[in-house]
Amino acid sequence: MSKRSFRTALVVVVGTIAIALGTCGYVVHRALAYPDEQHGGAGKIVEVEIQSGMSFPQIASLLADRDVIAKPTWFRIYAMWRGDTSSVKSGKYLLRDDLTPAEVLRMLVAGVKEQTTRVTLPEGKNMLELFAILDAAGVAKAGELEALARDRDFLTKHAIAGDTAEGYLFPDTYDFRVPTKPVAVVERLVTRHREVWNDLLAKHGRDAQKLEDKLHWTDRDVLVLASIVEKEAVDPPERPRIAQVFVNRLVSPDFKPKRLETDPTIRYGCEVPPQKSAACQAWDRSGRLHAAQLHDKDNPYNTYEHEGLPPGPISNPGRGSIEAAMSPDGSDYLYFVAKDARHHVFARSYDEHKRNVDKYQK
Repeated sequence: MSKRSFRTALVVVVGTIAIALGTCGYVVHRALAYPDEQHGGAGKIVEVEIQSGMSFPQIASLLADRDVIAKPTWFRIYAMWRGDTSSVKSGKYLLRDDLTPAEVLRMLVAGVKEQTTRVTLPEGKNMLELFAILDAAGVAKAGELEALARDRDFLTKHAIAGDTAEGYLFPDTYDFRVPTKPVAVVERLVTRHREVWNDLLAKHGRDAQKLEDKLHWTDRDVLVLASIVEKEAVDPPERPRIAQVFVNRLVSPDFKPKRLETDPTIRYGCEVPPQKSAACQAWDRSGRLHAAQLHDKDNPYNTYEHEGLPPGPISNPGRGSIEAAMSPDGSDYLYFVAKDARHHVFARSYDEHKRNVDKYQK
């Protein structure tokens, strides 16, 4: 090879190396600068949901598709260099579209700050009323909760007889994540009911068993009674006596026909079941029941027309009413009427009851 050819070849080699080094240096510089390069957005808030089980390449592609980052491959390499590809937490993120990749990754690793809310579910509300409270608190949609509470598979799984979870949704104060999946909400209420029920059964099991044997009841029947007591009693000490009144009406040979004759059962039949009688559909729900509802035989919850317990619970009772239903007070009263906003007066005979009605109601 001539000296000129050698020099030419050397220049080419040196030039190639210089270009390669320059390119490599540029790439390294760009790679090092990438994490802190602000994405060219306008500061708009973008909602991005990272679902459980997503791979990091899927996450990077999702962020690029939502225009939160550019260069998803570089974002993956940066996360791998940081050792954070398996540290991203699932959740719904509100990300600005002008963040740097470093800021985006830092937020995904930190996770969504969990928002919780405290909700008090009052005693004696029906399931639709409870679901409306939970919906208003942002916990879960009322319609989805109702659909689950009527779902046969869900009810079977939780050993709930009947058509709904009514009565098994324990009223209490709960802390819920916002939002929470409907199944987790309903399961939590049912679980709390079971806890309280079992606790009271351990305390009053003998009384409850005597009651069930006498009336050929199941635990669910006791719960139905508790739901009625919850709607009728205002002053807690009266609950066991009111429970006993309804039991006496069912077992006393002198009380015929054996109708409980309690207004809240009619209201429930007009408000909650999906299929309602014509009289219920005509009711304006103004708060007052009229003759059409009181004499409505097509309402299966009408305890003025049908003997015995209604088809199911009419509210979700608290501890006090469940305890009263398990262990009524043993008195022999058959009637009661309100004498003021909180208290009732009780009677053993219909004549005595009429005198009480004249005295306190008229």
